[in-house]
Amino acid sequence: MDTDLPDLLKLLDLTQLDDDLFEGESRNLVGPRIFGGQVIGQAMMAASRTVPGRLAHSLQAYFLRPGDAHDSILFRVERVRDGGTFSTRRVVAEQRGRPIFDCAVSFHNAEDGPDHQTAEPPVIPEPDDLITEQEVNTRFLENDDISENFRAALLRRKPIEFRPATPRHPVNPGKTDPVRHTWLRATGLESDDPTLHQALLGYISDHNLISTSLFPHGVSFTNRNMQTASLDHTIWFHRPIRIDDWLLYDIESPIATGARTFSRGRIFNRQGELVASVSQEGLARPLNRD
Repeated sequence: MDTDLPDLLKLLDLTQLDDDLFEGESRNLVGPRIFGGQVIGQAMMAASRTVPGRLAHSLQAYFLRPGDAHDSILFRVERVRDGGTFSTRRVVAEQRGRPIFDCAVSFHNAEDGPDHQTAEPPVIPEPDDLITEQEVNTRFLENDDISENFRAALLRRKPIEFRPATPRHPVNPGKTDPVRHTWLRATGLESDDPTLHQALLGYISDHNLISTSLFPHGVSFTNRNMQTASLDHTIWFHRPIRIDDWLLYDIESPIATGARTFSRGRIFNRQGELVASVSQEGLARPLNRD
């Protein structure tokens, strides 16, 4: 199903049912299950509604159950602490009375303090010199013998523009090192709300982490003989973010073992500043099929 930026913004525009209770819509972004990034972004918006004037600096989350993309989601916010400069919120996302997602979000007032950065962005082509992910997939799938429904799913419009530094076949990527570099941005975003920019980055942060961990094995997440799912997810927001300008998502997976993958990402702005860091553990195991 095609999804444009207004569709994603509508998902992030939660309905407030009570002081600490919010409802969000769902949408079939990647299949019948709710895409994890959607719930991350919505949970951030719910928590932020209860902490006016402070921005998130970290989120630590667990994916508890698969979510149904055809049902709405309730977000229950617990006000854990409000201090002089920090606030902490717990958010539980529920469907049909059962929790599907649990996270803690910490907020911080802007302050002065020590400032350094040793991380350097990878040297890759500029986004204007690259083609979009949809164009990459179109070229690879032009002569592939796959079903029209599957082809349409891989070529669908997305709310975020992605430009990969290294084009890879979406179904048969081959065996490569578990590293991926992608430029991304929310084209056409007209809001200056820093909370919304953070929530959109939360949505984006769940992209490509597990799939990168599968590169050394020559397997795609589209492989029906492989079960994949996000297990836990952490984001640290280091600097103010503009999601409507190009950001570079630098992902690597240093280990996969015991049916669990581990991936970490660094997100840089065009000036080479590290604006956010991400880590995630995922599930990846073969399915026994006759």
